[in-house]
Amino acid sequence: MATKAPLDRVLVLEMVRVVECAAIAASKLIGRGDEEAADAAAVEAMRAALNELPFEGTIVIGEGERDEAPMLYIGEKVGKAAKDAPQIDIALDPLEGTTITAKAGPNALAVLAIAEKGGLLNAPDTYMDKIAIGPGYPEGLVSLDKSVRENVEALAKEKGVKPADIIACVLDRPRHEKMIAELREIGCGIQLIPDGDVAGVIAVTDPDTTIDIYMGQGGAPEGVLAAAALRCVGGQMQGRLVFRNDDEKRRAAKWGIEDLDRIYTMHDMAKGDVIFAAAGVTDGSLLDGVKRLRGGKLTTESVVMRASSGTVRYVKSEHKRDPGV
Repeated sequence: MATKAPLDRVLVLEMVRVVECAAIAASKLIGRGDEEAADAAAVEAMRAALNELPFEGTIVIGEGERDEAPMLYIGEKVGKAAKDAPQIDIALDPLEGTTITAKAGPNALAVLAIAEKGGLLNAPDTYMDKIAIGPGYPEGLVSLDKSVRENVEALAKEKGVKPADIIACVLDRPRHEKMIAELREIGCGIQLIPDGDVAGVIAVTDPDTTIDIYMGQGGAPEGVLAAAALRCVGGQMQGRLVFRNDDEKRRAAKWGIEDLDRIYTMHDMAKGDVIFAAAGVTDGSLLDGVKRLRGGKLTTESVVMRASSGTVRYVKSEHKRDPGV
């Protein structure tokens, strides 16, 4: 008798339900100016939904460590751990874009990825240098070891365009001023985003966005989530952890990070079979946000992907009532 795979196909649609619950909960705080309340609502809803599922889940990318986060902290166990339940590693961001949500901006998402035990990088909550391009290019075309100009020129040559024709997505942060200046000098177009670099990385895989490359420094947890998505749809990504002080280095050691300068590939960050799911909180380039209709109905839009099959499903759902009511 064949052994049942840990990531049963049933979990694909269950992950949609989990991110839908978080997105709907967070959507009640859109434009209210309260980042913490929006994040807490998403966390509570996602945790409740995960605890209904028949697996033994461990949060490896979460809302921080136990002493910093009351729920969904790194190392927390979720799910109904029945006998012979599959062991699952989970990376999540119940609200990717807390500031976006508070200000009613675009591209806020509820996001998670699951893999078989040991399949996701147990990254500390630090910064990460990132670079990503879409599918169809030779492996190693771009690298964190190369300069901004070298990466842009290599990508342009492979694409058959001038370097000035490349469009880069970059988080709008003071730490990126030098990179932005270099890109301007080359003549590149730059799409600056206020937050939400998971959506920014995924955008390189969608020709409709016209974004060719993602570059810059963002959160390490978001880097692992983005890598999980690219494992499903194709593309290339590298990440290198950034440590600002000795405390962050100690935390890295706690989670088994020994080589502090290591460059992680997409497959290092998310290996084996992976399921990635996201639901829109606010409208964005990837997904529409939650809509509240007359009579108490709601609509959501989600995407769910699986690495082993390469399947990508966009799910539009109508809810007769708020699932949290």
